[in-house]
Amino acid sequence: MSIVSTNSLTEPLYSADSVRAMDRYLIDRKGVDGFELMQSAASAAFRQLMSVWPGQPSLLVFCGAGNNGGDGYLIAASARRHGLKAVCVAVAPAEKLAGDALLAYNKACADGVTLLDLRQLSEDETEQLAAGADVLVDAMLGTGFAGSPREPFASAIRLLNRSGKPVLAVDVPSGLDATTGAAIGEVVRADITVTFIGAKLGLYTGAGAGVCGRVIFEPLVDTATAQASGEQALAELCRWQQYRSRLPRRAPDAHKGDFGHVLVVAGDHGFGGAGILAAEAASRAGAGLVSLATRPEYVTAALARCPSVMVRGVTHGSELPALLLKADVVVCGPGLGQSSWGHQMLQQVVESGKPRVLDADALNIMAGRAPAPSRHHVLTPHPGEAARLLGCTVQEVEANRLAAATSLQKQWRGIVLLKGAGTVIAAESSLPRIIPGGNPGMATGGMGDVLSGILGALLAQVTVPESAVTLAASLHLAAANAAVKTQGYMGLLPTDVITCLPEALRLAEADVNSENRENG
Repeated sequence: MSIVSTNSLTEPLYSADSVRAMDRYLIDRKGVDGFELMQSAASAAFRQLMSVWPGQPSLLVFCGAGNNGGDGYLIAASARRHGLKAVCVAVAPAEKLAGDALLAYNKACADGVTLLDLRQLSEDETEQLAAGADVLVDAMLGTGFAGSPREPFASAIRLLNRSGKPVLAVDVPSGLDATTGAAIGEVVRADITVTFIGAKLGLYTGAGAGVCGRVIFEPLVDTATAQASGEQALAELCRWQQYRSRLPRRAPDAHKGDFGHVLVVAGDHGFGGAGILAAEAASRAGAGLVSLATRPEYVTAALARCPSVMVRGVTHGSELPALLLKADVVVCGPGLGQSSWGHQMLQQVVESGKPRVLDADALNIMAGRAPAPSRHHVLTPHPGEAARLLGCTVQEVEANRLAAATSLQKQWRGIVLLKGAGTVIAAESSLPRIIPGGNPGMATGGMGDVLSGILGALLAQVTVPESAVTLAASLHLAAANAAVKTQGYMGLLPTDVITCLPEALRLAEADVNSENRENG
């Protein structure tokens, strides 16, 4: 069972401070014994460990001084009670332990766990211990950590990462900021992260999306008890498998006019493919009609690639208003360039007042101007574009992706979709949303153009803009994950993702129809 928000299609994500406040509430106000809660966490983590690595795995557990270390000692104690070999390496000296963590250490001693002090081990000896274990457990630095790990934790983290052995992280990988998802220094790269009480935002975005592996949430207490603490979520997690039921059902007598007309304005000299990708993606994502306004020399290529798209070659901004008049949603920016042609196109799009997706060079042009707030636009920056719009560095954006997205939304209004690991969607009328998923194969030119086309198509079909953007981002990642199953990471192309859109939508339609039958 997981703690969910009032919207059953999303899961609340909390700051580390909020989760620690929930923990204190359970102990101080609800009378839950702190050591029993620690035992519950350790039992849950051990159960998950055994489900992922069944049989008789031997464990090497790296323990810190706080409650995270206490969890580690109790995981080792559980392993011993089940007849498994378990060794604990105290990265923080045992004499620093106090409270529940000390009780956990004593229980591990009583249950026959082998306890070693890192200070008394050479680097070679520690590496040999790791080489002899089947699974390594990271229980060093918990949710109270921020900054860059100091010695001896930094060395221990490096050892785990170079061991080549599977790693389970307890609550949060050591070195990761559980609130922001930033990792300033060394950070454990886990295969599985088992987290407790409340799901932490930082595990799903930024570096967290890359180092946590599969995140398993163990609430330990019932939903009502945790929610009674009054702690407010920072964001919501939206998974495609749940949220795709928000796609509208198509009536048997539907026609193309019911699903919107998307106009893609894109493709200056040298960038013709960007507009073609966006237009084809819009078509594959269900838009009723799709038009493409691009440089004249790309008309033939666009028609050859996707003949269902209505393509118009334009050389001057004055040619655009007639096309804009017919559109319901406009996508502007892919391959737009920053020449006078791109400036003219963007000016006409903005002046039209039509709902619009602004991406790539449209954002770069905007970055040189004073903010022009609008509730009609969706901005889709990657971290570099976000940094230009905010007047900061990419490192500052990545240090707190949620803060960057919400700052952009406050400046420019509308909806902001910050691309990157753990997509962040910020809107005025709802909690920020985190979209998990994706893969490293998406790190190639043209993927953002595909997303822009999908966004245009969903905005044309879904009444609530926040839902449309959430669905579009989720669909994009779902199709990319499907494509990588056959293409792999290194060979993945944007066109592969477009090819996988129909099947992802077919599965979503099956969900919608099934839900309608159940409710009907």
